[in-house]
Amino acid sequence: MSDYVGDVNTDGLDADGLDTVGWSDGAVRLIDQTLLPQKLWVLDIERVADLVDAIGRLAVRGAPALGVAGAYGVVLAHDEAGGVGDTFMALVDTIRTARPTAVNLARMVDRVAALVSEGRAAMLDAAHRVKTDEIRAELAMGENGVRLTTELLGEGPVTAMTVCNTGGLASVRRGTALGVIHTLHDQHRLTEAIAMETRPLLQGGRLTTWELDRMGAPHSLIVDSAGPFLLARHEADIVYVGADRIAANGDTANKIGTFSLALGAQHAGVPFVVVAPESSVDMDTPSGSAITIEDRGSAEIRSVRGAAIAPPDTNTRNPAFDVTPAALITAIVTDRRIVRLDRGETLAETAP
Repeated sequence: MSDYVGDVNTDGLDADGLDTVGWSDGAVRLIDQTLLPQKLWVLDIERVADLVDAIGRLAVRGAPALGVAGAYGVVLAHDEAGGVGDTFMALVDTIRTARPTAVNLARMVDRVAALVSEGRAAMLDAAHRVKTDEIRAELAMGENGVRLTTELLGEGPVTAMTVCNTGGLASVRRGTALGVIHTLHDQHRLTEAIAMETRPLLQGGRLTTWELDRMGAPHSLIVDSAGPFLLARHEADIVYVGADRIAANGDTANKIGTFSLALGAQHAGVPFVVVAPESSVDMDTPSGSAITIEDRGSAEIRSVRGAAIAPPDTNTRNPAFDVTPAALITAIVTDRRIVRLDRGETLAETAP
């Protein structure tokens, strides 16, 4: 269990712990995920530049959490600019473009900014609704994911594998793919959650295991390259992953390493399930080839947590995400539907 550091305002606490992102007294309040699991530190952000910095350095991350942070960021922009005008619009644009792959960030920024003519109170109310909608979506995804799991595997115990962090830290409270695992655990059906470490920033090792520990769920941590091999040995029954963007044809962008895990699942005959809120479905993006993949530069690969692991002039390639083709995905689970891609169902035909 990580230590609480500093004075943590308990206004944002719910039954399961601190909300990942919220609003308090004119500031965006969020957990600095770069310090976990050693320290739990809460940031109160009052300037757009500081919010953009927090997004860029992954103090806040995960498509749903970015959407909520971006929504509140529009209100920050209004306060900082002193109202509506060119400065406000420029600040809003820096938020919506802070990370290009996750559709939720730009979408929620635009949703709140569209209300600018109605005033600050209307924008803040809209941002609160974005957060409330995400919390409701998390619960629904957990229930839908377990329902699908029962259809696929029966009503018995489940060993699940996952990559990156898709829990409350990536959203608000329970998460997407890890939210399904959380619901299985609540129903006493989780045998084990197997978390991939998720290089280069170790979101699985640092964050997912921290969340699993907090919920008291049985779990193991593995290196990324062990995932497909353990699937081939039938050491997991199902794979749950998140998505930062889901294209109209069912291709999904998620943390780098997801594609290879999908290939391993296909080889092993293990269901591969994508869990994401409806807000991550982007019908304006026809396929995965149209998704912008962020490259995060060399520093994250050349070092781990500040320790150099390669010569400083080593050339690198550091795509933060990869694209899993729809053909490798058993089903897409959102808060509003289950789309069985393995049965030929499509997002367009099943649109809620």
